[in-house]
Amino acid sequence: MTRSGIAGARPHRLSDAAFAALGAGRPDAATVGELRRAQLSRHLLLLREIAAVAPAGEFASLVAQERADPPRVREMLARPLTGVWAAGCLSALRVGSLPEEAGVGYLADLAAGPPRRAERRLTAAHDGLSISVRIEDRDPLRARLGLTPAARLTDAQVARWQHLLAEAWRLLVGRVRPQAAVLAAVLDCVVPVEADPAARGISASSADAFGAVAMSEPADATALAVGLLHETQHSVLNAVNYLFDLHDDPDALGYSPWRDDPRPASGILHGAYAYLNVARFRRSGAGDPLAAFEFARWRSAVVAAADELLGRGGLTAAGIRFVTALRAEALPWLDDPVAPEVARLAAGANADHRLRWRLRNLRVEPADAAALAGAWRRGDPAPLVASHLHRAPRRALEASARLDQAHAVLRGEPVDTAGGDSAYLRGDLDAAAHAYRSSVILDPGDRAAWAGLALAGGLGAEPEIVAAAYLALDDRNVDPVTLAGWLSS
Repeated sequence: MTRSGIAGARPHRLSDAAFAALGAGRPDAATVGELRRAQLSRHLLLLREIAAVAPAGEFASLVAQERADPPRVREMLARPLTGVWAAGCLSALRVGSLPEEAGVGYLADLAAGPPRRAERRLTAAHDGLSISVRIEDRDPLRARLGLTPAARLTDAQVARWQHLLAEAWRLLVGRVRPQAAVLAAVLDCVVPVEADPAARGISASSADAFGAVAMSEPADATALAVGLLHETQHSVLNAVNYLFDLHDDPDALGYSPWRDDPRPASGILHGAYAYLNVARFRRSGAGDPLAAFEFARWRSAVVAAADELLGRGGLTAAGIRFVTALRAEALPWLDDPVAPEVARLAAGANADHRLRWRLRNLRVEPADAAALAGAWRRGDPAPLVASHLHRAPRRALEASARLDQAHAVLRGEPVDTAGGDSAYLRGDLDAAAHAYRSSVILDPGDRAAWAGLALAGGLGAEPEIVAAAYLALDDRNVDPVTLAGWLSS
């Protein structure tokens, strides 16, 4: 499998065996090196296109600098934020922006070489394997990674990141050494970003910034280890997508176990690929109940996502091979023993997410909901009604109070002792169904209660249809469980 680089350069090649290992999340050093070279080729091609659209003296200077000192200049050209700049600059030029508006002047910075100021770095070493990454908290281009950059770090904050990385690196090398080696080879810089009060921690990567991770300060070393593994997988897959077309229809929307909004097929594969390594890391620490829960949850989610991608079509031949290798890697993990209570909570968390996703994103047409309500009132059989995907206007990360309580239970922390969630978490499904039913009657718009009622076995697999019919009836004397039975019959 090949893709040509710059004119006169050798094509980028991966053997079938290397491609399969890449799909399984186990690329060797030669494969990672090929991906890095391909990204440099991409940056050079973007520069050539920029120079063709907007010739500038700085480009000639950059060429001269590269001839004089190739390693120094190519180190600058390979940096993640160079890719972000080049892609954005060329896009702006192609839609008619003036060179100065598009940012062509950044060529002068590239020609000048690395900044004279000392670049702060984070380093760690354990058991013969080391990592060194830059803290990128100055370059204005860091805002293009999709999250709000944090202000320049204080020395104390850098020390905190350094401490966390040292501990995270010990965990990574000890548990998933081959993946830690990939991380060390791919990761170029960490961009600290502002925390999101609504999230436990946020991170992001960019298809144009191979090797950059934007991340809020992690809560602990485990969170940092997981975040770096996750985002580095995105960088690797972005590099794969540059070399190979994996999807015939990358924008086809569907269910993702990792997000509350519908995701394109390309995004679903990104999630499965990132969580493949998260599950691998959690598998190695599954003696801890919370780690075992995360492992049990994500191993199933990865296999399920791969099955859906393979089953619905839309993958190219290369995509089928890649996803098949991914699935084959995770499938044996389903046989790993997990404590029964942990397995129950993990399976419930996955089922709960899919139910909440359906309630949020699948809609019943108003006329169909009215037809259901009319048939109920007349005592007629329920007409056949389907729900349809409705894309919400904004992205939504997973958020669930029930999941938060499950985490607290697994950490041995106190939780609320009343209500449907408490009953569900302790395995009393009858009490949970009764409590969720009361919540639905009190507030028919409570999606979490509808999902809980379905989770406790009271609604069936299409809670959005039951909820739509119930809202159309607008009669709190109707029992939602009885209504669900009528619909299913």
